[in-house]
Amino acid sequence: MSDTPEPQNSAKLQAGADAYDASKIQKLEGLEGVRKRPDMYIGDTNERGLHHCVFEVVDNSIDEALAGFASAVNVTIHLDGSCSVEDNGRGIPVDIHPVYHIPALELVLTNLHAGGKFGKGAYQVSGGLHGVGAKCVNAVSEWFEAEVRRNGKVHQMRFAQGKTTQKIAVIGDTKKTGTKITFKPDPEIFKTTREFQYDILAKRLRELAFLNPGIRIELRDERSQKNDSFYFKDGITEFVRFLNQNKNVLHDKPITFSDSAPNETNPALPNIVVDVSLQYNDSYNDQVFAYANSIYNIEGGTHLSGFRTALTRVINSYAKANNLLKEKDPPITGEDVREGLVAVISVKVPEPRFEGQTKTKLSNGEVDGIVQKIVGEKLRFALETTPGLAKRIIDKTLMAARAREAARKARETIRKGALSGGGLPGKLADCSERDPALTELYIVEGDSAGGSAKQGRDRRFQAILPLRGKLINSEKAQLDKVLNNEEIRTLITAIGTGIGTGEDDHAFNENKARYHKIIIMTDADVDGSHIRTLLLTFLYRQMRGLFDRGFVYIAQPPLYKIKRKKREQYIDNDEQLNRILLELGSEDLVLTRLRDQHVFAPGQIDQIVENLAALEKLGAGVTRYGASLPEYLNRHEPETQELPRYIARIREGNKESFEFLRDEHARAAFVQEHGLDADLFEQPDNAVAGEKKSSAPAKRITIHEIFESTEMAKLLKAVARIGLDITRFNATEEPRYLLTENPGQKSEAKSELFSPLDIVAHIRANGRKGLSIQRYKGLGEMNPKQLFETTMDPEKRRLLKVSVNDAAKADQLFTLLMGDEVPPRRQFIEDNALNVQYLDV
Repeated sequence: MSDTPEPQNSAKLQAGADAYDASKIQKLEGLEGVRKRPDMYIGDTNERGLHHCVFEVVDNSIDEALAGFASAVNVTIHLDGSCSVEDNGRGIPVDIHPVYHIPALELVLTNLHAGGKFGKGAYQVSGGLHGVGAKCVNAVSEWFEAEVRRNGKVHQMRFAQGKTTQKIAVIGDTKKTGTKITFKPDPEIFKTTREFQYDILAKRLRELAFLNPGIRIELRDERSQKNDSFYFKDGITEFVRFLNQNKNVLHDKPITFSDSAPNETNPALPNIVVDVSLQYNDSYNDQVFAYANSIYNIEGGTHLSGFRTALTRVINSYAKANNLLKEKDPPITGEDVREGLVAVISVKVPEPRFEGQTKTKLSNGEVDGIVQKIVGEKLRFALETTPGLAKRIIDKTLMAARAREAARKARETIRKGALSGGGLPGKLADCSERDPALTELYIVEGDSAGGSAKQGRDRRFQAILPLRGKLINSEKAQLDKVLNNEEIRTLITAIGTGIGTGEDDHAFNENKARYHKIIIMTDADVDGSHIRTLLLTFLYRQMRGLFDRGFVYIAQPPLYKIKRKKREQYIDNDEQLNRILLELGSEDLVLTRLRDQHVFAPGQIDQIVENLAALEKLGAGVTRYGASLPEYLNRHEPETQELPRYIARIREGNKESFEFLRDEHARAAFVQEHGLDADLFEQPDNAVAGEKKSSAPAKRITIHEIFESTEMAKLLKAVARIGLDITRFNATEEPRYLLTENPGQKSEAKSELFSPLDIVAHIRANGRKGLSIQRYKGLGEMNPKQLFETTMDPEKRRLLKVSVNDAAKADQLFTLLMGDEVPPRRQFIEDNALNVQYLDV
């Protein structure tokens, strides 16, 4: 038999639908590859990737600062969910590229691996090295706008999903330079969340200001009116002081040093620069942050390993050389020298290599040796010139070594007890499922609530561990004392991961977790909050990896139970209550358009209310400048519903008026007509401002960009499709709509409405009629069935995942709330007392 297929079979294969030939080979043009596989470029399409987009753009501005051309960066979160990043650097080049014959701005924003960071002509050191930063953000954005101030002109380009929608155009004159990028995440890419978290952005921007002394970084959130300004003259020394706030430090002044060394693998490159600052406190935990070119490397890398090796070696050798380490003392390990240590390592590497586009780990092998050498020399000198400080550090590490031995023995006792006593604590009501990925552990406050939870749970995958009384405060006690607490021992055995760091079998290992959901369920009162904080403190200090893997949750029992007629519903928060009020207000209601007596269907009323409520919320972007929302909405284009992009506010004496400017060309014409300065940078509220000087009262003019206009136009299209009359939004003399409550009943009531926006206000008020609201405080107020339905049923419950986005802030907060220092805690309570929404007294 021949191995060669028969000709007719071969022909059949070629003709088959699955034939593999040249036509099956695809080449993705432009940024299509990013949209097809966004995870490869921004990490993921969830919360982390969303914020990574902002950081990619900010890193470009920081690179301008590192090159010596920028001193300020402004980041603004807008009401519609878009974000702007603006700097006063040189501005991205806008001239025509000599090879590709398109503007350089378009090239760097639409072509992968195009940028100024491959050669070292434009940037000696940069965080962005793959040439995929801003253009990736462009690719995953619903819309993306770039403004460049350069060569005396303001240049603008617009894009949508990575494709150019407006070619480069000059929209004004300027005396300044810089780049401003504004983008809105695309819902087709970011399906789970598109909401920027202020705290995540603040943490990163604060880091950048610490790592790049002399740069001022501003963050503003137009949704909540929060704002911060980050500026640190002393750089990482101030960073270490910030990390050690409210802690008892062993030495007042951080040990800070900086040096550089040539790159032996490529001597032609600029030197590698190493900056280190460290300070010890009397706590039992360490915080060491490693950065490469201002990028935080969450998994460390060669700079962190070099620092740790040098630190352990220097302290050991100093202790032995000065007879501070006795024969009876346990050997000092790396874990011991890091107890109570707060340190920041920042390296500047001309050609860094990272594992992955999101730069979680530095992999340059030459950095390890350079950091070891510099830290070894500088730290040895610091210890030798300050022997008193050196002795305090050695004493601290020896105490840590002794405590480590005691804790090891305590962990061994817990392990032996688990092995010999049947394995699991008797208080634990375990589940039948054995796959950790499918199981969940509820840690419940008290035996009473624990009993209800045991009765109400789904035994297949839900385990219950009731804890009686208050746990020991692990922030104040050394580990061996903590491990003598019965409730803590029970908790450790139930979770199964072990605790703490180290090389032995008892150290924390998240792969041994018996449950991948660990849910803290406590009462919504003061005691419940305290127990929850004690639990979180212990888990954060000893099982930090549970947070990193996303295993820790807080159960969210309902805050309210509302009742109206036969309808009962549990409500989780005030925002949900407002939504419910609109739903309830829409029940038993008829909406009639008076001009033709058209009656809207119930489903249409719900859509109208939802869209108009969203329009009201976004309208704050207009009303905050004093303009009328109805007047602004009246200016929409009849065909496309597009709204003016800018509002000009004109104040003359006590008089105030507004002009609505359609686009950049209308703004440029207005600016020229009034002789204003076209520069936007460093103006409040993205405004261009000027004064007309004459004998008449001074005229002050500000121009404000309404970023929410795009989203508001979408909402107008939606309500217009349903049939709402949107020709005029301000009140008319004649009524335009009729709302009939309880039609055909004795309680029938009719309300004439003179504006579309009146519909939401009337329906919201209607929702409150006949409504009773019950406030829940304790789990014990619910029977087992209610507890399962509201708090434990995976189909209905609401869980709050506990993540540590800002480890420095988390560490500070635990120290503040649970540490020894009373005055800072009292100050915190006084400062935040009026912000408490629900207080059980």
